[in-house]
Amino acid sequence: MSDALKHECGIALVRLLKPLEYYKEKYGTAFYGIQKMYLMMEKQHNRGQDGAGFASIKLDVEPGQRYISRVRSNHSQPIQDVFKQINERISEELKANPEIGDDVDKIKSQIPYVGELFLGHVRYGTFGKNSIESVHPFLRQSNWMHRNLILAGNFNMTNVKELFENLVELGQHPKEMADTVTVMEKIGHFLDKEVMQLYQDCKAEGYSKREASPVIAERLDIAKILTRSAKNLDGGYAMAGLLGHGDAFVFRDPAGIRPAYFYQDDEVVVVASERPVIQTVFNVPFESVQEIDPGNALIIKKNGKVTMNQILEPTVKKACSFERIYFSRGSDAEIYQERKNLGKLILPAVLNAIDSDTDNTVFSYIPNTAETSFYGLVEAAQDFLNQRKNNYILANRNTLTTETLQELLAVKIRTEKVAIKDAKLRTFITEDSSRDDLVAHVYDVTYGVIKPEDNLVIIDDSIVRGTTLKMSIIKMMDRLNPKRIVIVSSAPQIRYPDCYGIDMAKLEGLVAFRAALTLLKERNLYHIVDEVYAKCKAQENFEDKDVVNYVTAIYDQFTPEEISDKIAEMLSSPEIKAEVKIIFQKVEDLHIACPKNLGDWYFTGDYPTPGGNRVVNRAFMNFYEGKDARAY
Repeated sequence: MSDALKHECGIALVRLLKPLEYYKEKYGTAFYGIQKMYLMMEKQHNRGQDGAGFASIKLDVEPGQRYISRVRSNHSQPIQDVFKQINERISEELKANPEIGDDVDKIKSQIPYVGELFLGHVRYGTFGKNSIESVHPFLRQSNWMHRNLILAGNFNMTNVKELFENLVELGQHPKEMADTVTVMEKIGHFLDKEVMQLYQDCKAEGYSKREASPVIAERLDIAKILTRSAKNLDGGYAMAGLLGHGDAFVFRDPAGIRPAYFYQDDEVVVVASERPVIQTVFNVPFESVQEIDPGNALIIKKNGKVTMNQILEPTVKKACSFERIYFSRGSDAEIYQERKNLGKLILPAVLNAIDSDTDNTVFSYIPNTAETSFYGLVEAAQDFLNQRKNNYILANRNTLTTETLQELLAVKIRTEKVAIKDAKLRTFITEDSSRDDLVAHVYDVTYGVIKPEDNLVIIDDSIVRGTTLKMSIIKMMDRLNPKRIVIVSSAPQIRYPDCYGIDMAKLEGLVAFRAALTLLKERNLYHIVDEVYAKCKAQENFEDKDVVNYVTAIYDQFTPEEISDKIAEMLSSPEIKAEVKIIFQKVEDLHIACPKNLGDWYFTGDYPTPGGNRVVNRAFMNFYEGKDARAY
């Protein structure tokens, strides 16, 4: 994506179902679980590079032995730093205790991080908080083994204030108003209640306090705890938790906004945010990796039993389409085809922009993540060209010569790599005019491949703020002296803020919103802005379920093409010699390309949870009132 855009987060969970000796004998190492966790996290580094964390639990240890280990990092290369710390600690222990050797029992009892249950996390600091305290997994500690809770997730809640107040009403004193803390403390509250109730039951049945402990572990109803905890959650989430005695869960939101996949055999249970991560790390086929159902939790009991339990009633599935367009790894079989389809489906609009003149058009892409959509666009263009050739041959079959036929068949769709990002160039100057000059040189161009009569078509994943387009890409492309520059977004116009984990919280940052405002001013319709503000303000104290998204009225006066044309005008500067056009995917075609991920609130304002409507109205009021504040 040419615009810098951050996204939270990635999770990885591994539960070994066999004794550690099994993995030592079969795979040659007692550190099998740690090695798999490293691969699982590294294969998801695309989902977060601001921080990484790892936690492990040893099962069935004697009292007095440490059974929970955790390490977190917010270094520049956090995954590598986490496992460097783990490896150094393991090496220190082996060096200090050479008698451990190949004794798996001693390795488990004496070396930290070696266990049967592992949880990993990679994150982006969407709102700028990147202290080590913000890095997952979070740990809620207790001397009761069952009440230790480790939590990590790919989530964002729209109603953090409400969740915080719920905890206060329960008599708690949360240390901060952050969604991870409030969710963990809420689960922890009901975990504590359940453990104490089970203890009372055991006591009534005649168990001693020591005898009660394993009985509590066996009887603990994770689904019941999650159902009570999730009652008021509003957001997109895939959250993973470990309990100190060895139970584990991964819980997904009812709309399936955030992704979660799992694989199970007789050796392991594995969960990750992306399917190909599991396929690659465990060498299993596509069909063996399943999706955790929306509103459900995958629960792994200490005894190894695995169940899928409904926690909340699933709603209409609105899985995030941005996962498919950009964030997820393109090696997933479905995602690869979907991204190609995004390119194919936008060809008619591209042909219209270039007057169907494919002979004098060069196709390319920026950035590298748009490459798959580029392949789809080019394939569709080649099909168009082949049809044109077929029509010509059929119409002239009686007069066609060998020479003419060879000339016709020699015509091809022209593709070039016209932009190369200079990864080492950094915009280190903050003074605006000087910084803008540096931004314009972040990419290098390939000279000599564009003729003055050519159209230059560049496909991008999406256009969010438009800053990089205006300050760098369009200027850079204009240096190649094309007749026309056509910027193609494989995603529709991003009109509304996200509140489920993507770094798009402010309306005024979205170029489509700024374009609509400009059109309202130009057409003497700016009173609509005042009317929208009044409607948003009037429902400021409504319950979320009663709130309506009134911000849609900002766009209702215009066609998507009018807004696209205004964006092109805004992102061009007077010195640009080429004609500039900007094309966006249709929402309808997005749904055709990505039929399983219909979450499109960024484009349509159709938020999948009630809190989304409150957030978009609050974001609009912040804009109107000139507040530089978070809308949730």
